Amino acid sequence: MALKITDECINCDVCEPVCPNKAIYQGELIFEINPNLCTECVGHFDEPQCVSICPVDCIPLDETHPETKEQLLEKYKKLTSHVIETS
Repeated sequence: MALKITDECINCDVCEPVCPNKAIYQGELIFEINPNLCTECVGHFDEPQCVSICPVDCIPLDETHPETKEQLLEKYKKLTSHVIETS
C-alpha cells in the first residue's frame, strides 16, 4: 500500500527529503504523499523512511491504495528503470 500523511502532521519537513521516490510534497495545508510514487521504500530500504523519522507518527498505510509487496517492488522497478538504463 502507499502511505498517507494525516492531519496530525506538524509540517516539520523531515519526511520530504528522506523519500527516495520524491513522493512527498508540500500540500496546501500539510505534506502529502503521491500514491503513484510511494513504494513504502520497497527496493530502497527495509522500512519506510518517512515513517521512521516522523516525530508525530502521522504516516499510516493508505487503505484506499492497497498493494502487495510484490506490486510495490514492480512499481519501484518502473520508477527506477530510467536510472538503471542510463547508468
